[in-house]
Amino acid sequence: MTSPDEANQLGGAAGWAVDLMETMGGPGAGLAIFVENLFPPIPSEVILPMAGFAARLGELSVLSAIVWTTAGSVLGAWMLYALGAWLGHDRIRHIVSRMPLMDGGDVDKTRDWFAQHGNKAVFFGRMLPLFRSFISIPAGIERMNFAVFTALTLLGSLIWNSVFVLAGYLLGANWHRIEPYASALQYLVLTAVIIGVGWFIRARLTRRSGSDRAGDFSPAK
Repeated sequence: MTSPDEANQLGGAAGWAVDLMETMGGPGAGLAIFVENLFPPIPSEVILPMAGFAARLGELSVLSAIVWTTAGSVLGAWMLYALGAWLGHDRIRHIVSRMPLMDGGDVDKTRDWFAQHGNKAVFFGRMLPLFRSFISIPAGIERMNFAVFTALTLLGSLIWNSVFVLAGYLLGANWHRIEPYASALQYLVLTAVIIGVGWFIRARLTRRSGSDRAGDFSPAK
């Protein structure tokens, strides 16, 4: 499916995923995506177009590529949901309360937010780099209705996987041309996360500094 030069360029986890697809076909693509859900450094942006390219070469059908990769996405999401359910709200609250600049109230606020927007978060999260895997953990922590979680994960994954598989099929040997666009989206999301974390830290430090000053000027009893 790939030339020696391409295989050398891929290497690492991506090269392993390609070898898996060459050996097992559709199930190999599904297994690679399953592992990608658990270990995000394995890029679905490489696996999925390669599955589409394999379909272009006749090694499997486009439908098979989409079905197997979506099955892998859902199974991986189930595993992370189970992890979140095992951790539970109380355990997470205890862990967060011991972290710098955070307290248990942050977990309660997140719980309230997820109760209102959890469905949208799971659906759209399946189409965002970095969040694709991790969104399943809070769903498990909050014990989101499992049938609803599965349906939203299935639909979101189906859309994401179909786009990349079809892109690989249409681009053929030029499947790698999609990588710069996928990388740009990933960097955009990562930048937004860094900005959000920076804003959160600054707000907390400002609030803590204000509390300290208020304590300094409070009248002695």
